[in-house]
Amino acid sequence: MINSSNYSCLFVNISTLKFPLFIFASFCMKARTLKRDKVNIITLGCSKNLVDSEVLSGQLKANDINVVHENLKLDHNIVVVNTCGFIDKAKEESINTILEQVNLKKHGKLDKVYVTGCLSERYRQDLGTEIPEVDAWFGTFELPLMLQAFNADYKKELLGERVLSTPKHYAYLKISEGCNRTCAFCAIPLMRGKHISKTIEEIVAEAKGLVKSGVKEIMLIAQELTYYGLDIYKKRMLADLLKKLSDVQGLKWIRLHYAYPNKFPFEILDVMRERENICNYLDMPLQHASNRMLQLMKRQSTKAEIVETINAVREKVPGICLRTTLIAGFPGETRDDVAELKTFLQEQRFDRVGVFTYSHEEGTSGYNLVDDVPASEKQKRAEELMEVQQEISYEKNAEKIGKIYKVIIDKKEAGRYLGRTEFDSVEVDNEVIIHSENKLPIGEFAQIKITNAFDYDLEGEVITG
Repeated sequence: MINSSNYSCLFVNISTLKFPLFIFASFCMKARTLKRDKVNIITLGCSKNLVDSEVLSGQLKANDINVVHENLKLDHNIVVVNTCGFIDKAKEESINTILEQVNLKKHGKLDKVYVTGCLSERYRQDLGTEIPEVDAWFGTFELPLMLQAFNADYKKELLGERVLSTPKHYAYLKISEGCNRTCAFCAIPLMRGKHISKTIEEIVAEAKGLVKSGVKEIMLIAQELTYYGLDIYKKRMLADLLKKLSDVQGLKWIRLHYAYPNKFPFEILDVMRERENICNYLDMPLQHASNRMLQLMKRQSTKAEIVETINAVREKVPGICLRTTLIAGFPGETRDDVAELKTFLQEQRFDRVGVFTYSHEEGTSGYNLVDDVPASEKQKRAEELMEVQQEISYEKNAEKIGKIYKVIIDKKEAGRYLGRTEFDSVEVDNEVIIHSENKLPIGEFAQIKITNAFDYDLEGEVITG
């Protein structure tokens, strides 16, 4: 692509030139061709989007195209915005980001703006009409088509290879795409399609490649982990996959995200208990605990079944960290439902909880219901739930004071080190604040004694010898 700044040589009074015009023209042509394209990828939304961006980066790099992620230097001339379309706030952020990039293009600071991801998959026709300045819109499964815009070839031999945008010691590993569930609030199947598993061989090969590049921790992600394998092996195969991944030399931690509670495959817990490098951590989104709301949400589980599953999980893996997410303000939710959810939190005492306010998404079955909880009330309910969890979180953290944990050092910031225990995932969970006069290598492990506890963080000191 030709940067607009390269045209400056055209705006010269030709009569003042002291050398032949053909030499001047030749000079301008060379000046234009000296500048290589530089592509900046901006990723919004979930970790699954981040993996998609890393795969795109890998393909561009293999085609000898300069690519960066979240470039702050602003020395690029092409932007790819990888959007999220999950809930209203995510859609608003995506649209605002697109408009920001289009504005840069209007002012001559960018040559091209491309948009991909879930928002583009879902609304590209409408968005194309509203924001015509975008050069092209691509869906979630159109990587080969997108590469054509860069005159680049899709290299099948790079399957699983990517350029990491995370620190080199951890990475997300997507084991499947899409979802077959029909939850009333969720638009993911509209944007990502039906569940498609990768083969065990593909995933293990990708994990080995990540470890070879320096990764010590992988976070397994999918819209629904426990469904893994049903489509290609005709049975749930997550336990088998975990065994194979656990055998990968150099892989220190494996972490599980997004496990649906209905028909939970308990055999994965046997593997978790037996294998040291599988973290005693499980992210199990529940969304609610009121039977009436669970039915309206089409969650396929009752409160009693959920409690039975939680108890079984804790019995099989004593000390496991359980994380869940909840939705506040789904259509028809009453104050009694909220009170029941608060009691549920107090009784179950989850280690980690996230709360979302309900977003009324067209195309979902929930959209046929009346969105009867005002936005301010949804937010109020979410805050009330988090207040309950905040107290539980502090109490659980306080119980760790005086204990020693294996901690991975993520970064150094403001003169202190920040790390995580096996019970904490990246960005969404607790951090361990470590003050140390000695250098702690980033990406390595240290034995840390917890000395102080906060609502959502811990503080500790290095144990030597």
